[in-house]
Amino acid sequence: MNVSMPATIENPEKKTQPDKDMTAAVVSVDNVCKSFGNMKVLDGVSLSISHGETLAVLGRSGTGKSVLLRLIIGLVNPDSGSISVNGNNFAGLALDQLGEIRKKMGFLFQQSALYDSLSIAENVAFPLEHHRSSMSKAEHDERVKQLLDEVGMNGDSTKMPSEISGGMKKRVGLARALALEPEILLLDEPTAGLDPISSDEIDDLVLKLQRERKMASIIVTHDLHSARKISNRIALLNKGKVVIEGSFDNLQQSEIAFVKEFLRLS
Repeated sequence: MNVSMPATIENPEKKTQPDKDMTAAVVSVDNVCKSFGNMKVLDGVSLSISHGETLAVLGRSGTGKSVLLRLIIGLVNPDSGSISVNGNNFAGLALDQLGEIRKKMGFLFQQSALYDSLSIAENVAFPLEHHRSSMSKAEHDERVKQLLDEVGMNGDSTKMPSEISGGMKKRVGLARALALEPEILLLDEPTAGLDPISSDEIDDLVLKLQRERKMASIIVTHDLHSARKISNRIALLNKGKVVIEGSFDNLQQSEIAFVKEFLRLS
């Protein structure tokens, strides 16, 4: 059962409502199915997100949350259904066209995926060097400094990934995801493996970025506290389907057995 309900903003001090046309979907996922071998991971998923909005996708492990992000960024293809970004349907796009769309997306991987052989600053500079070759070295350096300042990591720019904590790696990964000024931010388990204090710091950083940049953000997480704090809407997946979509209040008021059980155990 897929229940679609309007979002309710519980605390305007923490979460900002989009100020652009809410009818203009930045990302549209329409009836998408995806299987790996005999395992159906996504089974008719439909979701959309607009400018300035944050959608949290929740669910148990193995319910296809991370696969959904990889479909949206074009790393894997759906078996059926369609995915569009800014009105561009991925089906049939040439690699160079897909590459141009990807430049408008920032992706924070679950394990941060920093290059071990590069310093913090070099990790953040990596996308600039590959996609902003027209910028001078001085412009690259200034951009990296700004990004690291934004995530509170400029004092650690010369360190290697092995020298910083898990929460700091998430910050660096987030800075790198923002390097190309994306319109869309995709976050895969941004608080996974972090202690409660570090998790709250990452949540606060994401909220700060929302206020300042007003990107469309999709956050995959199993952390209900985090999802409630930073999202405008929540979509709960089970067995490859969207069970319910709406505000946290909508989830709390739901009589769906799986939703009640998920909230009770989270």
